[in-house]
Amino acid sequence: MNRAEKLKGLRNSLSGWMLIVVFLFSACNSDEPLSKNEYVNKWILENMEFYYLWNTDIPNAPNQSQEPDAFFESLLSNEDRFSWIQDNYEELLNSLQGINKEAGYEFKLYRESTSNENVIAQVMYIKAGSPASSKDLLRGDVITHISGELMTLSNYQSLLGQISENHNIRYNRHNSSTLTFEDKGTLSLTTVEFAENPNYFHTVLEYPNKKIGYYIYNFFATGSTQSSEQYLTEMDQVFSEFQSAGITDLILDLRYNSGGAESATIRLASLVGSGVDNTKVFTRREYNSVLEDAIVNDPELGSESLVKKFENKTQNIGGLISGKVYVLTSTITASASELLINGLQPFMEVFIIGDTTVGKNVGSISLYAENDPKNTWGMQPIVVKSYNSLNESDYSSGFVPDIADSDNDLVIFPLGDPEEKLLSLAIAEITGAGGRKGLAGRNVHAEAIGSSADLKRGNFNLLIDDDQIKTLIRKKAVE
Repeated sequence: MNRAEKLKGLRNSLSGWMLIVVFLFSACNSDEPLSKNEYVNKWILENMEFYYLWNTDIPNAPNQSQEPDAFFESLLSNEDRFSWIQDNYEELLNSLQGINKEAGYEFKLYRESTSNENVIAQVMYIKAGSPASSKDLLRGDVITHISGELMTLSNYQSLLGQISENHNIRYNRHNSSTLTFEDKGTLSLTTVEFAENPNYFHTVLEYPNKKIGYYIYNFFATGSTQSSEQYLTEMDQVFSEFQSAGITDLILDLRYNSGGAESATIRLASLVGSGVDNTKVFTRREYNSVLEDAIVNDPELGSESLVKKFENKTQNIGGLISGKVYVLTSTITASASELLINGLQPFMEVFIIGDTTVGKNVGSISLYAENDPKNTWGMQPIVVKSYNSLNESDYSSGFVPDIADSDNDLVIFPLGDPEEKLLSLAIAEITGAGGRKGLAGRNVHAEAIGSSADLKRGNFNLLIDDDQIKTLIRKKAVE
């Protein structure tokens, strides 16, 4: 029996719910004992056959004696750029809430020069309350050495692999008087399990006849734990302040936002969208045929679970900003950020400034076997493709900006400064005047080769996290 026939049989055998358990699933009912790898891999395979978006691409009779991560990789479709697995599901869940062991700084990687092999890491922002925030480290500083070793094309990846533990850096800082980068020496940094707040910064910038709300939002999360809504409450407050200020325009800075929770995405869209309420469709979901049939036929879920609508938010500022929002993007703007853009486009103009986004129009769920000492693995497989209310999902190559700028200058301003590169471009577009001052002809451009976002598995995710999905993955299988 081939894979398609097997899955058709599974779908036809569903009566009400024939669901592989996620949280309480017993990975083995066989009389023959399984090895540890086989035990975990059986759990992986049965869940992937049911949930995985490209389940018809799973090979027949895969080798279940492999290590679980290698086995998982062997199941993935050639179309899949984003599914992942790790050996500790608690760490997986933490990463999706922005909790990582780190010092608290994010950076962009550049090749120092085409004439040498050196790599530099420029600090993009420091996280409030992190160990790095109490050190003499600023946005724009350029790191050249990790733990005493010069970063090069051949070693930078292994050196950056060490920064989740205590480490030291050697770094340079630009001097605006001498127009040179000066050696600042060595700085020791400690790491902790740190919960980053995604609501990084907001302000109102005033110009003649214009009040511009500016909001830096660095990932989509509801709170520092799965049950918390702290970050959503803070987001509501930001837009309440924008409302009170009577803003005329809104700039969303998502250049460092590589994704997160769908529920937080719906909240932000509901605060921004023009003419939206809980009767309007934000996104439509498409699953594999086995899973979609099970959802549609379940009495607690049904076909309405394939559609997610906006929320009614009294803090909505859509009516203040004339049906247009400005979004700042980069090459790591992804997933939930792109879902936001796609979901808003049927209701308002989304004007993009920056770089082409990643192009992730698919979402995942967290699967793990809770309280099973034989299986601590957690996986984040792609399970859904997302569409907007016009059934559009044509951004797999990313959203192309209306004003393109790769933002690869090495002399940079603080975030929120009106002369900061991308912000200044947005202000100029809104006001018809202004723009960046004082750096013409004396900035340094570099070749970007990556960022700290590449190091974190919790990035580049659209996490399907609503209560209906949580209900779905807790249901016990009837075999």
